Amino acid sequence: MTEMERAFEDRFGLASENPALGSLPAGLSQVLSRRTHRHYEEKKVDLNDLYALIAIALAASSKSDFQQASVIIVDNADHRAAIGAKFPAMPWIGSSPAFLLFCGDTLRLEEIGDMRGHKVKNRAIEGFLNAAVDAALVMQTLILAAERMGLGCCPISVIRNQASAVAQILGLPAGVFPVAGLCIGYPAREGHISMRLPMSVTVHKDRYDNSKAAAEVRAYDVRREARHPTPASAQRDVAQFGTAGEYGWSEDKARQAADPEGEPFARYLLESGFKF
Repeated sequence: MTEMERAFEDRFGLASENPALGSLPAGLSQVLSRRTHRHYEEKKVDLNDLYALIAIALAASSKSDFQQASVIIVDNADHRAAIGAKFPAMPWIGSSPAFLLFCGDTLRLEEIGDMRGHKVKNRAIEGFLNAAVDAALVMQTLILAAERMGLGCCPISVIRNQASAVAQILGLPAGVFPVAGLCIGYPAREGHISMRLPMSVTVHKDRYDNSKAAAEVRAYDVRREARHPTPASAQRDVAQFGTAGEYGWSEDKARQAADPEGEPFARYLLESGFKF
């Protein structure tokens, strides 16, 4: 089994049936084997390294070259503590050696319009999506670059649940909104590979077809639980949903989505002048 084939099996819980996979450059296995890291050595991440990683990340694709991503290095100890205190269930937010905030920045294009004498209205759904996707592309590019440097990362999407507080702590003006935070450090342990849904569910040829998705998801649940079993004590919101005899990814995600997040973030965006 090649390194790439082993990485595929680790990621999907299935052996690859694609003969081309074994002939791909071995370096790509690092992308396929990307891990989530929440435990870090006490070693500090050099500030110059962070700037270098951000420079690499900003080479990511950008909608129409608008370049609507902004990155904040949260180096101030008081700011880190204040943000971390908002998420006590995730201590790595406040304790990781480095923390970045990736923002969608619709304000900059508006200010450029003012500078050039062209009125720009950039806070409708198109402007929001363009800026949010730009920020996400920059963050993912930085994660891949960081792993090549021996660093580990953990994206923090829950930061949006406290968007108003984070904006106040970091001085985000209206039109600049948090997309996700990112913990960065030198891993203290191996990290976690999250098994992905089979490509038969997520990849379609010529037209969308989910006719076999239910059966494929059930089989995926079994594979994933075999690798990372969920004890009854770890089932989500037992008080509301009870204890399931068969608990897997689909049950966990259905429970999570039944109590949706996002209302504070939506309110923050509307208060910042976005109109959807």
